[in-house]
Amino acid sequence: MKKLAVRSLLAILVLTFASAGFTFAQSTATRTLSGKVYATNDVPLSGAIVYLQDSKTNGIRSFFSTSNGSYRFGPLSSDADYRVWAKYKNAKSPTKTVSSYDTRTNIVIDLHIKTR
Repeated sequence: MKKLAVRSLLAILVLTFASAGFTFAQSTATRTLSGKVYATNDVPLSGAIVYLQDSKTNGIRSFFSTSNGSYRFGPLSSDADYRVWAKYKNAKSPTKTVSSYDTRTNIVIDLHIKTR
């Protein structure tokens, strides 16, 4: 009877630690956000400032779009929502949201700015 109790306790401990490790692995997963910034006529915009706001901390990171209009942010936490937008001169793109429920590891969002 004593051996059965010890085995049961060991089984419970193993399952507890295994599930805790699985939960930890899920919460620390990271992802990346990338895309391009385009002008009104779908020409890539070089030098646009792309902003990324973390919903948990309200911290904002920024990135200048490259010569082909691309940008990239990473690593991003999988348990936070993010807002992304771009500015070029006095114009701003609509704000897009990256949800914590989005399970993709590589998220691509293109931003469009109405230019004159």
